[in-house]
Amino acid sequence: MTTRPEAVRHQAGTSEQSAHVGALVSQATSDLSRLVRDELQLAKVELKVKGKEAGVGAGLFGGAGTLALYGLGVLIAAAILGLATALPGWLSALIVAAVLFAAAAVAALLGKRHVSRATPPVPQSAVDGVHEDLEALKGHQSEGKVMS
Repeated sequence: MTTRPEAVRHQAGTSEQSAHVGALVSQATSDLSRLVRDELQLAKVELKVKGKEAGVGAGLFGGAGTLALYGLGVLIAAAILGLATALPGWLSALIVAAVLFAAAAVAALLGKRHVSRATPPVPQSAVDGVHEDLEALKGHQSEGKVMS
């Protein structure tokens, strides 16, 4: 039996190619792993920077709210002083306080109504839909649903 040189070269080329492909796959895996690690590091740094920015922004919003509260106090004092030109000071303060308490009572009643609409905090429509789906999967027909 004689061996042809082309066949020997072809077989040797196949093993060299598979070794080369194996090295390429190994390199690609290594590169992909390094790429993922680098991307995770970049994400950590980016989140740290964004977290600092968010903290500064939240602090500035808090400061703005405090200043707005002080401004509201000054407006209330101005309303009292404005009424004090026509009425005694104590009566002006009493009138402004009564108006503020009335506004607070209206806001409290509206808030109570909204909270009572939101309770219990269960997505009842979604829960009912899941129960209907489970019944349909079990083979039972629920009310209002047509089984096909």
